[in-house]
Amino acid sequence: MADTQNGAHTEDHTDAGPYISSKNVNLKGGAVIEQASKFSHRFTYKMDYPEMGLCVIINNKNFHPSTRMGMRNGTDLDANRLYNTFKSLGYKVDVYNDQKCADIYGRLKKVSEDDHSKRSSFVCALLSHGEDGKLYGVDDYLPIKNLTNLFRGDRCKTLVGKPKLFFIQACRGTDLDPGVETVESDSGGERSEEIYRIPVEADFLYAYSTVPGYYSWRNTVNGSWFIQSLCEMLKLHGKQLELVQILTCVNHMVALEFESCSNQMDFHAKKQIPCVVSMLTKALYYP
Repeated sequence: MADTQNGAHTEDHTDAGPYISSKNVNLKGGAVIEQASKFSHRFTYKMDYPEMGLCVIINNKNFHPSTRMGMRNGTDLDANRLYNTFKSLGYKVDVYNDQKCADIYGRLKKVSEDDHSKRSSFVCALLSHGEDGKLYGVDDYLPIKNLTNLFRGDRCKTLVGKPKLFFIQACRGTDLDPGVETVESDSGGERSEEIYRIPVEADFLYAYSTVPGYYSWRNTVNGSWFIQSLCEMLKLHGKQLELVQILTCVNHMVALEFESCSNQMDFHAKKQIPCVVSMLTKALYYP
């Protein structure tokens, strides 16, 4: 079916093979405009529920020899920083150390089955070894998607329409970023209750410590670059800036203020940039 050029009769199509529907829906151009503007005033998440929400921290430091993964010295400092930071933002924080894959999945599944009706949001921090799309328990690895899927809108109904934030400190590959020199120059409502449909993947935010394919750096004494920066920026701007703005500040801090120091020349003077993937549908400001 072809769309008319004037927009009087249009249909949405996927960039995929044919999809057979038992129901035909025709939307007039005026109706599309009306729907688009219907929720335009709701640009900020409601964050004044009785509880801010749960923050679950998975902190893996010691790994079984079968994984061939080394000890993650410095991660306890990361976990402690995250605990204090999210506690100060009003979250109930639970820290779980040295978790097997089954432990991680089981704990998050239990949380996803909780009643979050009185909570504003959910936070999960995953601190471990990793590969792109995978996170290591102390005994093996599992797909990160298996964990985040537990909180989809069709599975965790009491978090529908609420922000679900995942902070992931883990490698996503073995590439190294040598950095490049550059010169930076200066340059000068009311809420109402209505029923509506949203995508099941909506209202997630994934903040990864690094981009796909790359190592993620962690100092054995001071903790990881990403968690240090995240906690510092939340402390400085958590009550003023919107969350994505804060995470942009985190990107800036990691990119400019850190550089690897190693006795191995291949690992010396390397850089890192975090990666924020947002499916948030509103601005998130902490009260």
